[in-house]
Amino acid sequence: MLRVLDITLKDLTQMLRDRKIFLFSLIMPIALTLLFGFAFGGFGSNSDPRLSVGWLDLDSSPLSRQLYQLLSDSTVVRLVADPWQTQDGLENLVFNDDLAGALVIPAEYGHNLKEGKPVRLALIANTATPAGISVESEILAAVIHLESAVRTAAALEDLAGAPFEYTYEQALAAWQDPPVRVVEQKSQAIQSEGNSGDVMARTSPGVMLQFAIAGLLVSASMIVVERKNRCLRRLLTTSTSRVQILFGHYLAIFIQILCQFVILIAFAQLLLRVHYLRAPAATLLVAASAAACIAALGLLIGALARSEEQAIVFSLVPMFLLTGLGGAWVPLEVAGPAFEVIGHFSPVAWAMDGFKMIVLRGLGVEGVLLPVTVLSGYALIFFLLATWRFHTIEER
Repeated sequence: MLRVLDITLKDLTQMLRDRKIFLFSLIMPIALTLLFGFAFGGFGSNSDPRLSVGWLDLDSSPLSRQLYQLLSDSTVVRLVADPWQTQDGLENLVFNDDLAGALVIPAEYGHNLKEGKPVRLALIANTATPAGISVESEILAAVIHLESAVRTAAALEDLAGAPFEYTYEQALAAWQDPPVRVVEQKSQAIQSEGNSGDVMARTSPGVMLQFAIAGLLVSASMIVVERKNRCLRRLLTTSTSRVQILFGHYLAIFIQILCQFVILIAFAQLLLRVHYLRAPAATLLVAASAAACIAALGLLIGALARSEEQAIVFSLVPMFLLTGLGGAWVPLEVAGPAFEVIGHFSPVAWAMDGFKMIVLRGLGVEGVLLPVTVLSGYALIFFLLATWRFHTIEER
């Protein structure tokens, strides 16, 4: 074990002497995170004064979509729909005040409403606060609006034989111009508070992962140089085994990447208000598994490369390929279902999922177990391939 730690300490000391470490690991990620934040409006003022309300539709019927449309036209609430969200995740977001409330539409909502059966929606809100009361009132008004139109159309169909769809649309239209309407006007003296959380929560993990992979060119080059200057051969003449040498290099890369993650996560939490630390254990799990995966990839690159130039190329190609494919630049959920499936062949996609589960969906350890497991599997595969390649090189 001491031999492993000696190799790790030697590599870390050598890394700290290289100024490119600070450039690729800290300065560039922070600069690009801030740049993307400005570009996508992360630091701009929030011109939408409406209350953010989560939306989870388990029915996907025409009536549930009509309710979504009614609430979308509201001047009080703004619906936030995430197809990957869960009811537990919405409860966590409301509990942490990231959402003013959330509405869950149960399965068979449209069918039961049309058949006149009792329907119960799940509203998640703190009705002891003014925001919760406003959310409850606005949702209740939209639900009554929709249910009244459906019941009116059903009654006319039964009594007079009127077409359901026609009377239903007429009843909905009648609500568009009510006899009494309350309009709220906000004083111009009150300034809206900017909210960069959503933009930064999507930008920060992607940039962090991208430059963690880019930083492998330094560590991979060190392994190549060690082979070229015969240092590796001299080590093998001692009692140090190949496995100890390999694990020592791996541990050094892992520590370097994990420290990079910790610093960038602290920066994003304290200055950019990205809520990594709402679930510290989950964040640590995702960061450690991502660092383990990327470190194993760096070890494989160092074993495959025959020169420093190859090490640089082998580091930059995965950076662009894996980060682009994994949704670090453009969220996979907006790229389409097919691309989303393909993108998850990249370990970066699973790391992005893990961080998003925490900062966007408010989940804890149980919500990141799948991404952590997949990243650990990638780490094991990369490490075994690096071990095999390392042994074949030495045997030639």
